[in-house]
Formats: sequence, structure tokens, C-alpha cells
Amino acid sequence: MHQLLLIFSMLFLNSCQTKTTISDMNGQNTVIIEAVEKNQLSVVEAALKKGDNVNTTDKNKRSLLLIATQANNREMAQLLLAHGADVNQQDQIQDSPFLYAGAAGFTELVKLFLANGARFDVFNRYNGTALIPACERGHLDVVNLLANTKGFPIDHINRLGWTALMEAVLLGDGSKRYAAVVQTLIAAGCNINIPDHDGSTALQHARARGYKEIVSLLEKTSKSGL
Repeated sequence: MHQLLLIFSMLFLNSCQTKTTISDMNGQNTVIIEAVEKNQLSVVEAALKKGDNVNTTDKNKRSLLLIATQANNREMAQLLLAHGADVNQQDQIQDSPFLYAGAAGFTELVKLFLANGARFDVFNRYNGTALIPACERGHLDVVNLLANTKGFPIDHINRLGWTALMEAVLLGDGSKRYAAVVQTLIAAGCNINIPDHDGSTALQHARARGYKEIVSLLEKTSKSGL
């Protein structure tokens, strides 16, 4: 009986060690992940000072910074960045902290990530920039920030064949908010004549949808030769 108990104990210990090894190999540290999710700043800070990986990921490959970003938690994001978190690290669906913040309209986080190494050549699952979904959703402050950031690819074309301007027209509702998005893009120097995969321009789509204010903006720009 004693020998059987000893064998079972050894098997149990080996099983635990195997699970720990698998967890470590996957880069998952459930303690610090849960601490970020629960906004336990002191726990996270202590873990990072102890040497925990600031770029560890959960089962969906979300980094700690992406988890904080999705909660619009600027204080946690600042803490993670102070320990070297990567603003461009992507999860299994290609969201990164920077891309997600832009799409969600989290202006302060976008500013923070721009100041901490945000790359403009890392794209989302639609091969798009942070600006394109910001235009789609009418996040004017983010649009204004990114469109006027030096070196940002304002005319980038995503996998659907759409620029930021095209997305604002096609997926917007033609309201004053979307007209302001279009005006911001025009003022920042976007190319209004880039067509979609079918050869139609933003102006043609705006006319077809009856978006009078946007049509007026685009026609004025076209006539001025900008």
C-alpha cells in the first residue's frame, strides 16, 4: 500500500510539473493576467519587478497591454509601458494595443502608444491601419490625431480595397460627424480619387447614397485640384 501511494504521489507531481512546463512554454502567467484584468496595479507592478514577462499572453494571445487597452485602462497601460510592453504585439486575430485603441476611439491611449513606438506597418486582420476603422466608426478625435501624425499612411488601402476616406463614406451614415471625418482627411491631404476594387471613387459612392454634405466637400476639393 505504501509503495502504491508513493507511485501515485510521484505521478501526481510529474503531472503538475508537466502542466507548469506547458503553461510556461505557452507564455501564460495566469496570476499577472488576472491581476491586469482586475486592475490590481500593485500586484502587477510587484510581479514585473520580480521578473515576470511584461509581454506574456493569455490563451487568445492577448498581451497584458492589449488586455489593459480593451478596458481603456490608461493607468495600467502606463505601468506596463514603463516595463517595456510592446504596443505592436498582436493577438490571434491580429489586434495590437495600438490598432485596437484606434479602432475603439481611445484617443488618450493612441497618443500614449504613438509616444511609445507605435508602428504604421503593422496591420489588422483586414490589412488595415488604426485610422481606417476609426473613420468607419466616426471617432473624430482619433482621426484628427492619426491623419495629422507625421509619416502615417493616410491613403493606405486595406484588403477590401478601401482607404480611410472610402470607409468613412461606405460605412458611415452621411451625418455631420462623418462629414467632419471626411473634412479632416481632406485637410490632412488624403487622395480623394483613389477608387475601390470596382473602380468607384468616394465621391461617386457619396452621390449614390445622397450624402449631400460629403458630396459638397469632395466636389469642392476636386475642383480646387487638391
